[in-house]
Amino acid sequence: MHGNGGDAVVAALKALGVDTVFSIASVHNLPMLDAIERDGSIKIIDCRHEQNATHAADGYSRATGKLGVSITSTGPGAANAAGGLFEARFASSRVLMLTGQVESKFYGQGRAFLHEADEQMAYLQSMTRQAWSVRRTADLLDDVIAAGRTAMSGRPAPTAVEIPIDFQYAEFDFDEPASVEIRRTSADAAEIAKAAELLRAAKRPVLWAGGGVNHAGAAAELQAFAEQLQIPVVTSQAGRGSIPEDHDLCVGALVNEKPVIGLLKEADVVLAIGTHFHMVNLNGWTIPLGTQLIHVDVDPENFDRNYRTAVRVNADALDAIEALTAAVTSTDADPDWLATAQKARDEAQAGVRDLMGEKWVAIMESIRRHLPAAGPVVRDATVPAYVWGNRLLPILTSRTSMMPVSNAIGPGLPLAIGATIGAGERAVCIHGDGGIMLSIGDLPVLAQYNLPLTVIVFNDRGYGILRKIQGATFDGPLHDVDLATPDFAKLAEACGIDSAKVSTPEEFDKAFAASVSSDGPMVIEVDMSDLGELKYGGKQRLLSDR
Repeated sequence: MHGNGGDAVVAALKALGVDTVFSIASVHNLPMLDAIERDGSIKIIDCRHEQNATHAADGYSRATGKLGVSITSTGPGAANAAGGLFEARFASSRVLMLTGQVESKFYGQGRAFLHEADEQMAYLQSMTRQAWSVRRTADLLDDVIAAGRTAMSGRPAPTAVEIPIDFQYAEFDFDEPASVEIRRTSADAAEIAKAAELLRAAKRPVLWAGGGVNHAGAAAELQAFAEQLQIPVVTSQAGRGSIPEDHDLCVGALVNEKPVIGLLKEADVVLAIGTHFHMVNLNGWTIPLGTQLIHVDVDPENFDRNYRTAVRVNADALDAIEALTAAVTSTDADPDWLATAQKARDEAQAGVRDLMGEKWVAIMESIRRHLPAAGPVVRDATVPAYVWGNRLLPILTSRTSMMPVSNAIGPGLPLAIGATIGAGERAVCIHGDGGIMLSIGDLPVLAQYNLPLTVIVFNDRGYGILRKIQGATFDGPLHDVDLATPDFAKLAEACGIDSAKVSTPEEFDKAFAASVSSDGPMVIEVDMSDLGELKYGGKQRLLSDR
């Protein structure tokens, strides 16, 4: 093939199975964007901030299992993407960031070239699994493919490539690459045999499903395995949706509730698949995980990092589940154990509902009643998300549950943009008035692409989470947590987006049902003043949640 560097980038992206990229145009990436437009097989989503473009690529990847790609400028543009790369690394997401670089003949000379960033590689390497700096036009295509393959291999992680602008314009001959195949990490037979032996003898087994199950596309296999053994399933936040949360075997992500803590303490064998045991999920790692722990993970560095394991299975979640399904057809579980787990689930759910109050329960039930089962549910780090969105709002389908795994505020809206485009379904984004201001600039993207996304802004005029933490931790009046907020409904209308302002469950239900029945976006601003306080369970959880 003959073309310029932009054409080589397109060839590499097509070999990696990319069909969508999220970008902000710049003088240092125009050849790539031009080549994508000329080719016509990859869609460009024009974002408004590089951090949001990278978050959107992350959300797209989580919703589809594909490689999410952002394209930024060099220098300030690449630096703006830091938060997006940080979250993608924390969430183990398949994200590739392509950024420009100054002309190769000026690179490293410190001559104040436009957008010059001589130390950009050090930054990119600190935020990613690996970063590449293209040094020859002949290496461009192979470097992009290597970065994409690395992002998708093993435990997913973001990668980055910087490409000097003269290499993007340069014309040269290159071979059309073959489609890239990603090999799964297969389980060792001896490790599977040890795990199977423990499971068969277990009296009180529990299955813990982490985000690795969803990343591996192994939700159906996990559900079948759980049904085969009739074993209760607890999930991490990232593992939600790996089994429908209305399934009899699903205990869900209620790990911090006392009844479920008791269940895990009583378990004699916990089989944890695809998890690195996030601090927040396990209340600072104070929650016990059974007498014996079987840990399955594609990343061997996760073993014994937070919990001591009896058996370690280094494998991709799908491969391990398939091997275990063949090796273990039943357990010696106590006949009342499943009922014990279901009772713990029901008590935990009832406890959270009591904290919520009837009005909040009605809002949560409205979302689940109207939203399609395949519609993504994206929660930012905000009080409603922590109290009920992350725990009780039922998730029914794999890859439809998302939140900032780093617990940052702000990624919700751009994550939801990417997830909506990836899923092709009506999606909902649960946001707070404080958090959404960090990404509000991308609100016009919803109108530009007429995305079927309902953004719910729960407005308590400040950082509700921090108010609670500050009040529970320090003496004296609250400070730095109250905010002047815009009229979000009018702001949405100014962007060409339908909107509604509500303050009761009845008003919310009407507005949300209307949004779901429409083809385009809607912003619903919820005044929290008359809905009642959303309470947490204690000081320790407050500190852990932040």
